[in-house]
Amino acid sequence: MFLNRFDGQSKLLVRALMSGASGVHRAVSVFHRQQRANPEMSLSSLVETLCQDEISCPQTESQALTVKPLVCLFPSLFKQNLLSFIHLVHSVLPQTSVLHLLKCLSQDPHPNPWVTTLGRQLERGLGVHNEEPLYTPLCSQRLKELTQRLAGVGETSGWAKCLSGQTIESGSQSASGLLELGTQRKRKSSFVSPDSGGEEMGQQSKRIKMDVCGSECVDAEEQSANEETSGRFEKDAAEETPAEELQPAPDTDSLPEHIKVSVLQIKELLESHTEWDQSSMDVFKVLNDCDPAQVEVLCSTLSLSDLPEQTLPKLCSSVLALSPDLSYSTAATLIKSLLLEKVLSLSEPASRCLVTAVTSLCSHYPRPMCHSLIEPVLMEKNIGNPQAELLNRLIEGCLDSHYKLLLLQMTFKTVWSEAVLSIIHSLLDSKPDLNEEVFSQFTEQLVSQGPQFTKSVKFAKMMLTVLTKYSSHVTAAHKHSLSSCLMLNETFLKKSLQAALKRITHT
Repeated sequence: MFLNRFDGQSKLLVRALMSGASGVHRAVSVFHRQQRANPEMSLSSLVETLCQDEISCPQTESQALTVKPLVCLFPSLFKQNLLSFIHLVHSVLPQTSVLHLLKCLSQDPHPNPWVTTLGRQLERGLGVHNEEPLYTPLCSQRLKELTQRLAGVGETSGWAKCLSGQTIESGSQSASGLLELGTQRKRKSSFVSPDSGGEEMGQQSKRIKMDVCGSECVDAEEQSANEETSGRFEKDAAEETPAEELQPAPDTDSLPEHIKVSVLQIKELLESHTEWDQSSMDVFKVLNDCDPAQVEVLCSTLSLSDLPEQTLPKLCSSVLALSPDLSYSTAATLIKSLLLEKVLSLSEPASRCLVTAVTSLCSHYPRPMCHSLIEPVLMEKNIGNPQAELLNRLIEGCLDSHYKLLLLQMTFKTVWSEAVLSIIHSLLDSKPDLNEEVFSQFTEQLVSQGPQFTKSVKFAKMMLTVLTKYSSHVTAAHKHSLSSCLMLNETFLKKSLQAALKRITHT
């Protein structure tokens, strides 16, 4: 439910930041795509929403309701990704907004050390004087102990001599064990002598130092607090956010070996800049071997939502060439993963590549397209003319009458806007086969949602289409309802609307 607090563009960024370890990279990619489409785009709306007060429900009956900034209710991984993201793009944000966000994060009753450190580092980057160290007191103590153990072990080969002759206690793991682990990771050699020195030893020592520091600084209580907060958010946002975006990484271990191999082949193909031959296209046959859950993992692993638009036509051609056709669930998952985020983020007319991909898949898989792409776009509160133009292309060139009727019924479930009015008008112009029940439902929508469009020319033109092209459907009861609706109209088409309604007679 937290995702409903954000507008369309901010919601895409939030979903990207929730997508695990790759969240920062995905958010930057989404932001740059939005910025290219709309150079005036600002992140202020995202930050303002995150700083809004939100009621926090108690975990137990004995606890009282509390009010916290919305950002404090997100899991720690999201906060870490958010601060790293802002560090990369803070130049487009006012300094006061960033400082306000950091102040809100400081109200977290269970602060995560990494979030605290990233916040302090961001403050320093903004020029704010903060003398507090970036590391925790526990980490400071461990570093002091490590420094004392290393003192006086030699000038040129101190790390090597230390690791070969002394023991660094880190729980149950010793430095010699770390050295052995580091040795196993060497690519060109199976054994490294502590006395060999040189560049290879220096590189290995860097890895060992990082391992020792990382293993010493983990705090079990901090991990517990992070998991508790993360679980809370995932429960609230489960219906809004795809499951793969709530996980640190897709669970590729659940895939059979032959599918894993195909995923690697597809990934290499998508990243190549060469022409695809028939053998290349054949790797997509694996889609017919996957069940719905495996298709989701495959799409997530390939990061199809981040695929460059110029690659879409080739990919769609390969999918459309498959025989037999994909099942409904596989096609729906593929379309949603590949196209939904791209369409929702449009702020200018869709590119030729995107239009080609959407229309080709819609012509071949109309039902999955209606449910996995068109319906979510219609339900989005902030869709604009670019989305409406793209959907109108599909209505005019790709969908049969019964699918157009399905889309018209979908519009009954959403709040109308100027963009939705354009889509409804396009549906009505295409003359779907309206039965009496659907037309009555549509009339009820006209009457209930009409008062907010008293000055809308688009709404007036849509009404004129209803009264001229569907006059045979208008009953006496409909006529009475529509008459009261037209009385509120304030456009130049009011007289034409009243005249068209008056011409409708009943025998």
